[in-house]
Amino acid sequence: MHSALLFGASGQIGRALGERLRNSGWSVTAVSRGTHADVQGLAWLQADLAGEAQWPQRVDAIFSCGPLDLFSLWHAAHAGVQCPRIVAFGSTSADVKQDSPDASERKLATLLRESESRLFETAAARDAHVTVLRPTLVYGAGRDRTLSSIARIASRAGWFVLPRGATGLRQPVHVEDLAQAAQDVVHAPVSAGRTYALPGGETLAYREMVRRTLACLQPPARLLEVPAPLFKAALAAARMSGRLTAASDAVLGRMRQDLVFDCGPAVRDFGYAPRGFDPAPGAFGS
Repeated sequence: MHSALLFGASGQIGRALGERLRNSGWSVTAVSRGTHADVQGLAWLQADLAGEAQWPQRVDAIFSCGPLDLFSLWHAAHAGVQCPRIVAFGSTSADVKQDSPDASERKLATLLRESESRLFETAAARDAHVTVLRPTLVYGAGRDRTLSSIARIASRAGWFVLPRGATGLRQPVHVEDLAQAAQDVVHAPVSAGRTYALPGGETLAYREMVRRTLACLQPPARLLEVPAPLFKAALAAARMSGRLTAASDAVLGRMRQDLVFDCGPAVRDFGYAPRGFDPAPGAFGS
């Protein structure tokens, strides 16, 4: 039986991965700041990355599905936890936001890249093997900050507004495909020491991605496309009301920008096979 230490276990990717691992016969120690009931194959450890806990002395794999910066610091500080294989989720924001006009986004990109470097350096010093997975826009658990936020606003209003020309390409990726990738990559030695982009299986325009999101709601919501100045006003109102706190002017600019990543290396090295974007009712929460 394989053993795993799973960080971010109560998050959207971590929850899916924990279920997948235990259903595959793994013994999982799942870390969360909250309290959860143990189930067969999955025992919860109440702790956080900044504190101390009764960490296992040895596991076959460590999976990080939470903040990459905090995990990289934890890993550097805990040489006593012996583990030959580490899989950590980062983000394609490390590439997308490094030249952003928004200073906070540039800071995030730098933080992600520094965290990746720290992980690789620490693992090399311990003769361990790390793989970093960079998802694109995640959906499927109703807990993401983009499509699920759009869905919640549209469900209340019955419509959602986009600026005309929101045709930048996107590759939304389902949370279950990410969980499958994390499990598969552990058994792919060629992936050690590498970073992989994990886009979804379909490339589509931003407006089409939003249209399909609205179409799966119960009842479906309308997509309204308006001139950019009107949209900026609506965006400002949404920010002030707290409904879209993550939305910035940089986000607006990226709606016209193609954000496309190559999944070819992941397909080649560990059989990555993401689904197309066909969200079912409930994909963005209730």
